Parts: sequence; C-alpha cells; structure tokens
Amino acid sequence: MKRSKPKYMQIIEAAVVVIAENGYHQAQVSKIAKQAGVADGTIYLYFKNKEDILVSLFQEKMGAFIEKIQQEIEGISRPSEKLYLLVKKHFELLSADRHLAIVTQLELRQSNKELRLRINEVLKGYLRVMEQIVKEGIEAGEFRRDLDVRLARQMIFGTIDETVTTWVMNEQKYDLAALAKPVHELLIRGCSVS
Repeated sequence: MKRSKPKYMQIIEAAVVVIAENGYHQAQVSKIAKQAGVADGTIYLYFKNKEDILVSLFQEKMGAFIEKIQQEIEGISRPSEKLYLLVKKHFELLSADRHLAIVTQLELRQSNKELRLRINEVLKGYLRVMEQIVKEGIEAGEFRRDLDVRLARQMIFGTIDETVTTWVMNEQKYDLAALAKPVHELLIRGCSVS
C-alpha cells in the first residue's frame, strides 16, 4: 500500500542520491528527508529505519529492472541474443544513473551480513533470469551440453558485476554501455559449442 504513494518513490530516489554522495554510514535519515523534500518524520511512515530504506531501494530498482528485462527478452528467440540484451540493459541502466551505480556497486557491499542476506533475496530473481537463458542456450544447442548451469550463471553475473564496479571505481570516465558487445562476446565464447 505504501509503495503506491508518491512520497515513497520520492524518498527512494532521494536515498539513492544521498547514499551515493555521502556513503551509507554517513547518509542520515534527515539528509534523505531534506533531499526528498519531506519532513524527517515522514520517512518513518514508509520505512522502519535507514537499513529498510536501503533494502527497499534495491528491491524497487532491481525489481523494476528484472521485470523490464523479462518483458524485453520474451520476444527474442535466440538465447545468445537474450544474453546480449541482458548485458546491454544492465550497463545502460547503471551508466544512466551514476548515483544508483555507486549505491549498488559500493554501498550495498559495505552493509552488515543481515542486510546482505536481504539484498541477496532480491538478486535471486535476476540470477534466475540468467539461469533460464543458459538453460535455453543448452536446449537450443547454442551453448555446450556439458555446461554447468550454476557456474555459467555465476560467471555471467560476476563478469557483468565486476565490469560495472571497475567502471565506478574509475570514476565513470569511459562509456560503460560500449562494453556490452565485448563482454557479451567473452561470455558467449565461454558458453558456446565451439
């Protein structure tokens, strides 16, 4: 119910900016409220605490991304093309929102174990999409029959994730989206029949 209220997304968007610019530990709820243009107390109508804001932010952004990817790959028949679209869209999303890139690549990783477990729950949906693409690739004969699906999924996610992290750590000085094709080619070579 709270998610459908306009202030909820206003607070989420403000949190992305404040956490990216100040770091999670220095991002006070009062700063998020100020950025969102709401009173401090308003935050607590939507979220339990700062940790809840961070998890909700990831759920919203990642959830919307997973939904979008699933819709877009539905119309594509070749698994290798689905994989390319996934890589491309991942890079485009984060290169279009540098604050979100900083939060997902750096700030989420500095959180405590309980918080990471909640974030990993959200990531499972994304990993399932990757796993499905790999399985389809094997069934279609595009990918090797002996391919370990879980290992391939980890390789795909790890490669995408590390590419974005390196881009963030290099202060986003180059075109991340332009790396989609070479990253895709490397992944396909690792999975392909020959």
